[in-house]
Amino acid sequence: MIWAIGDLHLDHKKEKPMDVFGEKWENHEEKIFSSWEKLVAEDDRVLVVGDISWALKLEEGEIDLRRLDELPGKKYLIKGNHDYWWSSMNKLKGLNLKTIEFLHNTGAVDGKVAFCGSRGWTDIDATSFDEQDEKIYKRELNRLQLSIDDMEKKAKGETIEKRIALLHYPPFNAKGEPNDFAELMVSAGIDICIYGHLHSYGHKFIVEGKIDGIEYYCVSSDYIDFELRKIEV
Repeated sequence: MIWAIGDLHLDHKKEKPMDVFGEKWENHEEKIFSSWEKLVAEDDRVLVVGDISWALKLEEGEIDLRRLDELPGKKYLIKGNHDYWWSSMNKLKGLNLKTIEFLHNTGAVDGKVAFCGSRGWTDIDATSFDEQDEKIYKRELNRLQLSIDDMEKKAKGETIEKRIALLHYPPFNAKGEPNDFAELMVSAGIDICIYGHLHSYGHKFIVEGKIDGIEYYCVSSDYIDFELRKIEV
């Protein structure tokens, strides 16, 4: 089985209580870990779409990563906008985590399912969008393309039944219309897209269901009540 969740916002130091965003967030880590241990088998896959830890440095984030590493399942992780601890792939691989694979300009093939992903960015029609945002937006589009290319390279000669893209930011504009990230995924033949980032009042901007051949799931932890969501493949 494949499960997904985003926006774990782990904090082993207990310095960033998430219940400031509402009582729904009280003991959110315990809810997530309990759900994970209840639902996920050792041979399952778990897709984590960013905002994993509040840590600022890798050595601090490593503690939260090792907590995830000990949970059941093989995990695929992408970077969120709050993952300041995220470092180079060499340093991330140097952690020698047993059950975690980081997707960063890279893709992966796991049996008959292939994965790619990128953080994404704020949509270009956002009122605060500026030149710096444009640079990041274009860079993230390129990173998604690099990840797709690497996925296809690894999938060559394999029988792939589903191609799944992981994004942190939703690939839609404020009107709920597919943006450049969605268009890129359509052209790449992506079957499923999983994203997060949206919390609280942001839930009104969530778009799910099949659009242009892609099945979209939002898995922001508070949106799915901190219960891992099963992804149908």
